[in-house]
Amino acid sequence: MSNTRLNSIIRAFESGKPAHAAFAKLDRQTAIEMSDAPYDGIVFEMEHNPYDVSALGDALQYMLSRKQIAESGSVAPKVTPLARIPANGAEMNQSFAKQVLDRGAYGVIWPHVATVEQAYNAVASCRYARPKNAPLYEPRGARGDGPANAARYWGLSMAEYYERADVWPLAPQGEILVGLMCESTQAIENLDDILANVPGIGFILIGEGDLSQELGLPRQYEHPEVLAAMGQIVETCRKHNVVVGNPHVTAKNHRRLQEEGYRFLMSAPARTYGVVGLARELAGY
Repeated sequence: MSNTRLNSIIRAFESGKPAHAAFAKLDRQTAIEMSDAPYDGIVFEMEHNPYDVSALGDALQYMLSRKQIAESGSVAPKVTPLARIPANGAEMNQSFAKQVLDRGAYGVIWPHVATVEQAYNAVASCRYARPKNAPLYEPRGARGDGPANAARYWGLSMAEYYERADVWPLAPQGEILVGLMCESTQAIENLDDILANVPGIGFILIGEGDLSQELGLPRQYEHPEVLAAMGQIVETCRKHNVVVGNPHVTAKNHRRLQEEGYRFLMSAPARTYGVVGLARELAGY
């Protein structure tokens, strides 16, 4: 098995670079267009859009490019697909994570995670069970075993998939990212404990929409109070050396966000190649 890093988002993080991504709808044309876009990853939106695992499987297939695989000599996708699931932290619903990972997604973004228990469940849901005396036992894996489709999609044997299907950075060889959305004052208050006690969190993604609502400043992303709350999240993530992301990146604010320490930069939902133009600017193309 090649040691090539399959997850382009992790590859960017490991090289010290920011990763650029965009939200995407679950449709064929979006998947085809995004398969060759200058992003490190895309996030199929299944929280506010319908949760449709069959549509996700189809979209993942349309993202595959035999030409790109042949030319690169690697099964690593050019653009890494993640999925944002509808289950929030408080719901503790592990089946949503299992289903999108079994289709071949390289990571799961969990909305509304606000406690250590919820964060632990999110990471555990993306890991297979292992013996208690095994290395990196915690968080104890809770993902049900059904890897055939995912292994085929990744271009690996089942044994190779098991080796790589763990969460990064807890498992250095892991290709799965667990992203937790921090979008409430409770989450901010508990973030230090979450990052200190739950290993395996790939990044924290700020949810300014819900956070600004709770602060009484809906979608006023540049308001000093909203910026202060976001800054507190960034500082806590920096303290624990955990990547922090922003889902509202534009041509006007992306340089400032990078200077402030954001390393997972998401643009608006990807609908046309007009959005890709922003990605080219962000990525320095």
